[in-house]
Amino acid sequence: MHRLRTTVSRLRPLTAARTAQSLPPPLPRPPAATDGGLRTFQPARLLNTPLASEPFLNGTSSNYVEEMYYAWLENPRSVHKSWDVFFRNVNAGVPPGAAYQSPLSLGGTPPTLSGPQTAAGAQADTQRLVEDHLAVHTLIRAYQVRGHHIAKLDPLEISCVDFDDTPCAVGFQNVGFYGLAESDLDKVFRLPKTTFIGGDDGGLPLREIIRRLEVAYCQHIGVEFMFINDVEQCQWIRQKFETPGIMQFTEEQKRTLLARMIRSTRFEEFLQRKWSSEKRFGLEGCESLIPALKTIIDKSSESGVESVIMGMPHRGRLNVLANVIRKELDQIFCQFDSKLEAADEGSGDVKYHLGMYHKRMNRVTDRPITLSLVANPSHLEAVDPVVQGKTKAEQFYLGDSEGKRVMSILIHGDAAFAGQGIVYETFHLSDLPSYSTHGTVHVVVNNQIGFTTDPRMARSSPYPTDVARVVNAPIFHVNADDPEAVMYVCNVAAEWRNTFHKDVVVDLVCYRRNGHNEMDEPMFTQPLMYKQIKKQKAVLQKYVEKLVGEGVVTMQQYEEEVAKYDRICEEAYTHSKDEKILHIKHWLDSPWPGFFTLDGQPRSLNSPSTGLPEQDLVHIGNIAASVPEQDFTIHGGLSRILRGRANMVSQRVCDWALGEYMAFGSLLKEGIHVRLSGQDVERGTFSHRHHVLHDQNVDKRICIPMNYISPDQAPYTVCNSSLSEYGVLGFELGFAMASPNALVLWEAQFGDFHNTAQCIIDQFISSGQAKWVRQNGIVLLLPHGMEGMGPEHSSARPERFLQMCNDDPDVFPKLTEDFEVRQLYECNWIVVNCSTPANYFHVLRRQILQPFRKPLIVFTPKSLLRHPEAKSSFDDMLPGTHFKRVIPDDGPAAAHPQNVKRVVFCTGKIYYELIRERKNRGMDDSVAVVRIEQLSPFPFDLVKAESDRYPNADLVWCQEEHKNQGYYDYVKPRIRTTIERSRPVWYAGRGPASAPATGNKQTHLSELQRLLDTSFDLSAFNFSS
Repeated sequence: MHRLRTTVSRLRPLTAARTAQSLPPPLPRPPAATDGGLRTFQPARLLNTPLASEPFLNGTSSNYVEEMYYAWLENPRSVHKSWDVFFRNVNAGVPPGAAYQSPLSLGGTPPTLSGPQTAAGAQADTQRLVEDHLAVHTLIRAYQVRGHHIAKLDPLEISCVDFDDTPCAVGFQNVGFYGLAESDLDKVFRLPKTTFIGGDDGGLPLREIIRRLEVAYCQHIGVEFMFINDVEQCQWIRQKFETPGIMQFTEEQKRTLLARMIRSTRFEEFLQRKWSSEKRFGLEGCESLIPALKTIIDKSSESGVESVIMGMPHRGRLNVLANVIRKELDQIFCQFDSKLEAADEGSGDVKYHLGMYHKRMNRVTDRPITLSLVANPSHLEAVDPVVQGKTKAEQFYLGDSEGKRVMSILIHGDAAFAGQGIVYETFHLSDLPSYSTHGTVHVVVNNQIGFTTDPRMARSSPYPTDVARVVNAPIFHVNADDPEAVMYVCNVAAEWRNTFHKDVVVDLVCYRRNGHNEMDEPMFTQPLMYKQIKKQKAVLQKYVEKLVGEGVVTMQQYEEEVAKYDRICEEAYTHSKDEKILHIKHWLDSPWPGFFTLDGQPRSLNSPSTGLPEQDLVHIGNIAASVPEQDFTIHGGLSRILRGRANMVSQRVCDWALGEYMAFGSLLKEGIHVRLSGQDVERGTFSHRHHVLHDQNVDKRICIPMNYISPDQAPYTVCNSSLSEYGVLGFELGFAMASPNALVLWEAQFGDFHNTAQCIIDQFISSGQAKWVRQNGIVLLLPHGMEGMGPEHSSARPERFLQMCNDDPDVFPKLTEDFEVRQLYECNWIVVNCSTPANYFHVLRRQILQPFRKPLIVFTPKSLLRHPEAKSSFDDMLPGTHFKRVIPDDGPAAAHPQNVKRVVFCTGKIYYELIRERKNRGMDDSVAVVRIEQLSPFPFDLVKAESDRYPNADLVWCQEEHKNQGYYDYVKPRIRTTIERSRPVWYAGRGPASAPATGNKQTHLSELQRLLDTSFDLSAFNFSS
C-alpha cells in the first residue's frame, strides 16, 4: 500500500499540471429528457481537449487504480498486461509519464520506434488509451453512485426530490465531462470488474455501455448503495441490477401479480362503495404495497423463514390485514357497523389500529408461515422497536441465532420515517449483539406528502429514507406504478436480508389519491398535486393494459378475476351482518397458547407463596459471591464486594443486590428466562449489581455467574443497552409480548429518564391490555429518591404512573377471599415502592408465579442499596412467605395501639428517615409508621386494618416528594374512602413546586428536616381546616 501511495503521489503533480492546461470551458446545461427516452448526445465539448477533465488518479479514478494495484499485488496475471507493466515500471523508478508501455500488437510484433517523435507519439497514444478507459470506468461509477438522481421514480412526474444543486453528469450528452468525445461513442472499451453490464462480454461500445447503465439505474428503479463499505455487498447489488435481462418474469408470475393487484385495488373500492363516509385510511395510490409485502414474504419463506412479524401505521392497514395476513373479511367489515356491541374485554381501539396473528400455508412455497401484525397507536413509528423486540424474542426461543427462521417487516410513511427520532433509535439497535434481529425489511409508503405538509417542509434530506444510510442499509427506490419493478425490488430486498442478514429499505414512491383520510380535502393545501392525481390513471388499469398488450391475459380473464373477488367481498359483507358482538380477542397479535383457558381466562386465581427453601437461598447466594470460571482475575474492589456477599449469606441476610440475585436465580432454576436490559445494567448505575465480571488481564473475557446456578437452568440475559430509552423500552416490551414464561426487565439509569420513553409507557404499557386484550408482564425498574442530587436525578415521577391507574378512589371494593389476586387481575398495572430487599425479592417472583401478566412498575432505591438497616433476613424469604402489600409498625406503638397519637403512612426510603427521627425524639410508642409497599392496586383492606387498629390517632401521609408530585394526590382520597371519611388525612412533605427537587444540598436538608418536624409535631394540625 505504501508503494501505491508513493506511485499516486508521484503521478498527481504531473496530472494536475496537465489538467490545469486542458480543462474545457463550462458545459451548457443539457435539456431534460423527454418521453422517458434515452438521452441524445449534445456536442458540448472542445474536441481538441487532450485529457479528461477529471485528473488521472484524482477523485474516483484513484479508487479504481487502488483496486487494480491490490489485484496486481495478489496476482500480476489477474490484471491486463498493460497494468502489469505499468506497476512494474513505477516500482522500478520509471517516471510516471513513461511507465506505461503498449502491449504487443495483434500480429505479435512489438512496435518499432523510429525515433524520438515516434516514441513520443506512441507514449501519447497509450496514455490517452489509459485515460479513456479510466474515464469510462468513472462514468460507470457515476451511474452506480448517482443514477438514482435521474431515475423515473415519481408516478406523478412532479418529483419532490430536488437534486438541482448536485446535477448528475451522465448520459450521452455529458461524456465530455469525463474527457471523452462524440467519436468515442462507438469505440469498444474494456469493462472493469466492478460492473456486470457486459454480461458475458468483457468489452462494449461506449454507446451500449451508457444504454445499459440507463436501463439499470435510470428507469423505474433507483438504487442507493455505493455508500456501503463492503465490497462483496456492493458487488452483489450490482449483479442484481446490472446483469442484462435479469428483470424478467414468467407469464405465471405476471398473472399472480395481477391477481394480487386486483385484490388490493378492489378491496379499497369495495370499502369506499359500502362506507363512503367512514375513515379507513385506504391504500389508494399505493395499491402495489400488497403484492410488495406478499413478494417479500414469498421469497423469505422460500429461504426458510417460518414467522414474519410486521408493524405498520394506519394507512393501508385494513388491506394488509385482509390480503396479506388473511384476516376474515367479515370480521373486518363488521368493524364498520356502528351498532356492533363491544364485548366486556376492555375499551377496544379503532379498526385501523388493531393487530392480528395467523398461521397458514404460503401458496407460492407450499410451506407453513406465521404472520403477526402488531397492534399500535396513532403515534407513528412507535411500533418499530416493539416489533423488533418481539422478533428477537421469537428468534431466541427458537434458538434462531442467525435470523433464518424469524424476521420482521416494518412499513413506514415517508414523513414519519424522516421525522420521527424513534426510527433512528430502532436502526441503531439493528447490529447490537443483544438486540439484533439479523436484518429487517423496511418498506416506505412514500406518498410524497405528510398529512398537509410538503416534503420540502418535512425533511432536510433529499429522500425520506436517508436515515437508513447510517447502518449501511441499501435503499431501493421504485416507482410504485410499475408493479413488476416493485416485485423485482422486493425479491432483491428479501434475498439481501436472507443473504447478509442486514437491514434493507424499499422506497415505494407513490401518491395518496384521497386526503389524509377519506373525509379530508387535500386541495386546500396541495392543489396542483391533486389536480395531477385526479388525472392519474389507476395502477391496476395501467398494468392490465400492459398484460393484455403482451398477450399474457385477455380482458375477459381480467374481468372474471375482478368479478370473482367482488363476489367474495359481497358474501363476507352479508355474513358480517350476523355479527352482533365485537370480540377484541379475535384481533390478538401475540397469543400465548396453553397459558390461559380456551376463552382467554386465567387457569386459577390462586396466589402461591413466593418464598424459597433455605438451601436454595444459600446456593444462589454462594453463586453470587463466587467467580465460577477458572483462572479469572477480577478487580480488587469487586473481590471485597463478593466477600461481603458471602459474609451476608453466612449471616442469613441479604441486601438489595443479593435479594435481586436470589429472585433472578430462583426463576432461572425453575426454567424461566430472565432478561435485564437498560443503560449500564450489567454493573448497575450505582455499582451494586455486578452481574457481569470482567477479567482484568484478558480483554473482553467476561463471566456471568448467574448462568452457573443449575445445569438445566434457563439462560440469563443481561445487556447494557445503547443510550436510548424510547427505543430500548419499546424493544423490551416487544420481547415480553412473545412469551409469558420470561421475566423481562428494563431499568432506567435514573428514574426520571423514563420520560423520553413516555410514548411507550402511555400508549402500550398502561393501556395495551384495555385496547388490544394483550397482557404483558414487563417490569420497569426506576431508581427514585430525594437525596440532594438535583432535579434531574431524584424523582421517577410516581404521580404520572399513579394517575394512569384504573382503580376508583371513591369506591371501597368488596372484600372476598381472593381479593388480593383479583385486584391484581383487574388492574391495568402494578405500582410498588419496596423498602426491603425481601419484598423486592417477592414482588419479582410474584410477577411470574401469578396466573396472569401485568406490567410492574418498581420505584427502586439508591441510598438504600447500601443502607445498613435495609437488609432482610432469610426468614422473610422462606416457604410460606409472600410479598407484603403493607408493612405494619412492629415496634412499641403496635403493642399499645390505644396510646398512639399519630399514624404516619409512607412508602419507600422516607421510612428509614422517619424511624430514625422518631427514635431520636423518643416517640416510638406514640407514633406508628406504616409502609404502603404496593401503591396500586391500592391495598384498601390492609390500610383499613391499620387505620382501625389506632382509633385515637390522627392520620398523616408523609412523603419526601413535593405536594403536587409523588403519591399524595393518589393515596389521600383512597385512605379517606377506606376510613369512610371519619378522619382527615393530613400531609407532611415538601410544598408544591414545578421542579422535582432542589439543586442545593443545604436547601435539600432543610426541606427534609421541615417535613420530619411536621410528621412528629403532634400539634401541627390542630388549627388546620
